[in-house]
Amino acid sequence: MKKEITGVMVYYYEVCKRKLWYFYNEIQMEQGNENVEIGKAIDEETYKRDKKHINIDNIINIDFIRSKGILHEVKKSNKIEEASILQVKYYLYFLKKREVDNIKGKIDYPLLKQSIDVELTDQDIILIEGILEDIKKIVALKNPPPLEKKKICKSCAYYDLCFI
Repeated sequence: MKKEITGVMVYYYEVCKRKLWYFYNEIQMEQGNENVEIGKAIDEETYKRDKKHINIDNIINIDFIRSKGILHEVKKSNKIEEASILQVKYYLYFLKKREVDNIKGKIDYPLLKQSIDVELTDQDIILIEGILEDIKKIVALKNPPPLEKKKICKSCAYYDLCFI
Protein backbone atom coordinates (compact mmCIF):
# COMPACT_ATOMS: atom_id res chain seq x y z
CA MET A 1 0.00 0.00 0.00
CA LYS A 2 1.57 3.24 -1.12
CA LYS A 3 -0.21 6.52 -0.59
CA GLU A 4 0.77 10.11 -1.08
CA ILE A 5 1.70 11.98 2.10
CA THR A 6 -1.14 14.30 3.05
CA GLY A 7 -1.29 17.41 5.21
CA VAL A 8 -3.03 15.41 7.94
CA MET A 9 -0.14 12.93 7.94
CA VAL A 10 2.37 15.75 8.37
CA TYR A 11 0.23 17.10 11.23
CA TYR A 12 0.09 13.64 12.86
CA TYR A 13 3.85 13.25 12.40
CA GLU A 14 4.35 16.21 14.72
CA VAL A 15 1.59 15.16 17.13
CA CYS A 16 2.28 11.42 17.44
CA LYS A 17 4.17 8.99 15.21
CA ARG A 18 1.94 6.14 16.39
CA LYS A 19 -1.22 8.03 15.41
CA LEU A 20 0.38 8.67 12.01
CA TRP A 21 1.03 4.94 11.54
CA TYR A 22 -2.54 4.02 12.51
CA PHE A 23 -4.02 6.67 10.24
CA TYR A 24 -1.86 5.65 7.26
CA ASN A 25 -2.81 2.02 7.79
CA GLU A 26 -6.50 2.96 7.83
CA ILE A 27 -7.05 2.22 11.49
CA GLN A 28 -9.27 5.17 12.23
CA MET A 29 -10.74 6.04 15.58
CA GLU A 30 -11.97 9.58 14.93
CA GLN A 31 -15.61 8.69 14.27
CA GLY A 32 -17.72 9.63 17.25
CA ASN A 33 -14.81 11.21 19.14
CA GLU A 34 -16.05 14.31 20.94
CA ASN A 35 -13.02 16.45 20.11
CA VAL A 36 -13.19 15.51 16.43
CA GLU A 37 -16.93 16.27 16.36
CA ILE A 38 -16.34 19.71 17.92
CA GLY A 39 -13.70 20.42 15.30
CA LYS A 40 -16.10 19.43 12.51
CA ALA A 41 -18.81 21.68 13.96
CA ILE A 42 -16.41 24.63 14.10
CA ASP A 43 -15.43 23.94 10.51
CA GLU A 44 -19.08 23.86 9.38
CA GLU A 45 -20.22 26.91 11.35
CA THR A 46 -17.36 29.34 10.67
CA TYR A 47 -16.29 31.24 7.57
CA LYS A 48 -19.50 30.27 5.79
CA ARG A 49 -19.06 32.89 3.06
CA ASP A 50 -15.77 31.40 1.91
CA LYS A 51 -15.33 28.57 -0.58
CA LYS A 52 -14.09 25.84 1.71
CA HIS A 53 -12.22 22.55 1.44
CA ILE A 54 -10.05 23.14 -1.59
CA ASN A 55 -8.75 19.66 -2.33
CA ILE A 56 -5.65 19.39 -4.50
CA ASP A 57 -4.78 15.93 -5.83
CA ASN A 58 -6.28 14.33 -2.69
CA ILE A 59 -3.04 15.31 -0.96
CA ILE A 60 -3.75 18.69 0.55
CA ASN A 61 -7.11 20.00 1.66
CA ILE A 62 -7.00 23.74 2.27
CA ASP A 63 -9.77 24.94 4.55
CA PHE A 64 -10.25 28.11 2.49
CA ILE A 65 -8.44 30.82 0.56
CA ARG A 66 -9.31 34.43 1.16
CA SER A 67 -7.66 37.40 -0.50
CA LYS A 68 -4.80 36.95 -2.88
CA GLY A 69 -2.29 34.34 -1.93
CA ILE A 70 -3.34 33.52 1.64
CA LEU A 71 -4.50 30.03 2.45
CA HIS A 72 -6.29 29.46 5.74
CA GLU A 73 -6.32 26.49 8.08
CA VAL A 74 -8.98 26.52 10.81
CA LYS A 75 -8.19 24.90 14.15
CA LYS A 76 -10.21 24.43 17.33
CA SER A 77 -7.38 25.43 19.66
CA ASN A 78 -3.71 26.30 19.66
CA LYS A 79 -2.70 23.44 21.97
CA ILE A 80 -0.80 21.68 19.19
CA GLU A 81 0.22 24.82 17.34
CA GLU A 82 3.59 23.48 16.14
CA ALA A 83 1.82 20.64 14.30
CA SER A 84 -0.63 23.10 12.74
CA ILE A 85 2.21 25.35 11.60
CA LEU A 86 4.00 22.36 10.08
CA GLN A 87 0.82 21.29 8.27
CA VAL A 88 0.40 24.76 6.73
CA LYS A 89 4.09 24.89 5.79
CA TYR A 90 3.61 21.54 4.06
CA TYR A 91 0.72 23.01 2.06
CA LEU A 92 2.96 25.93 1.05
CA TYR A 93 5.77 23.49 0.19
CA PHE A 94 3.40 21.32 -1.84
CA LEU A 95 2.19 24.34 -3.83
CA LYS A 96 5.74 25.65 -4.32
CA LYS A 97 6.75 22.28 -5.79
CA ARG A 98 3.96 22.82 -8.32
CA GLU A 99 5.30 26.30 -9.12
CA VAL A 100 2.69 28.19 -7.12
CA ASP A 101 4.76 30.92 -5.51
CA ASN A 102 4.04 34.06 -3.49
CA ILE A 103 1.52 32.34 -1.28
CA LYS A 104 1.33 32.57 2.49
CA GLY A 105 -0.61 30.76 5.15
CA LYS A 106 -2.72 31.70 8.12
CA ILE A 107 -4.01 29.56 10.96
CA ASP A 108 -7.33 30.75 12.33
CA TYR A 109 -8.60 29.94 15.81
CA PRO A 110 -12.23 31.16 15.68
CA LEU A 111 -13.01 30.17 19.28
CA LEU A 112 -9.99 32.14 20.49
CA LYS A 113 -10.61 34.98 18.01
CA GLN A 114 -6.93 34.74 17.06
CA SER A 115 -4.85 33.90 14.02
CA ILE A 116 -1.18 33.49 13.19
CA ASP A 117 0.67 34.00 9.92
CA VAL A 118 2.78 31.23 8.41
CA GLU A 119 5.46 31.53 5.75
CA LEU A 120 7.73 28.96 4.13
CA THR A 121 11.49 29.56 4.39
CA ASP A 122 14.38 27.75 2.71
CA GLN A 123 15.13 26.11 6.08
CA ASP A 124 11.50 24.92 6.26
CA ILE A 125 11.88 23.25 2.86
CA ILE A 126 14.89 21.26 4.11
CA LEU A 127 13.00 20.37 7.31
CA ILE A 128 9.88 19.25 5.42
CA GLU A 129 11.86 17.12 2.99
CA GLY A 130 13.48 15.35 5.96
CA ILE A 131 10.08 14.87 7.60
CA LEU A 132 8.64 13.39 4.41
CA GLU A 133 11.48 10.83 4.33
CA ASP A 134 10.88 10.05 8.01
CA ILE A 135 7.13 9.62 7.42
CA LYS A 136 7.87 7.09 4.66
CA LYS A 137 9.98 5.07 7.11
CA ILE A 138 7.35 5.22 9.86
CA VAL A 139 4.41 4.14 7.70
CA ALA A 140 6.49 1.28 6.22
CA LEU A 141 6.96 -0.27 9.66
CA LYS A 142 5.29 -3.64 10.18
CA ASN A 143 3.94 -2.52 13.58
CA PRO A 144 3.13 0.91 15.03
CA PRO A 145 6.00 2.82 16.64
CA PRO A 146 6.38 2.51 20.43
CA LEU A 147 3.98 4.42 22.61
CA GLU A 148 5.16 7.85 23.75
CA LYS A 149 3.05 9.17 26.62
CA LYS A 150 2.19 12.84 26.07
CA LYS A 151 -0.12 15.36 27.71
CA ILE A 152 -2.45 15.24 24.73
CA CYS A 153 -2.97 11.46 24.88
CA LYS A 154 -6.05 11.70 27.12
CA SER A 155 -7.96 13.75 24.52
CA CYS A 156 -6.78 11.68 21.53
CA ALA A 157 -9.26 9.63 19.50
CA TYR A 158 -6.74 6.77 19.57
CA TYR A 159 -6.42 6.72 23.38
CA ASP A 160 -8.24 3.40 23.84
CA LEU A 161 -6.15 1.73 21.17
CA CYS A 162 -2.91 2.78 22.85
CA PHE A 163 -3.77 2.44 26.52
CA ILE A 164 -6.45 -0.22 26.90
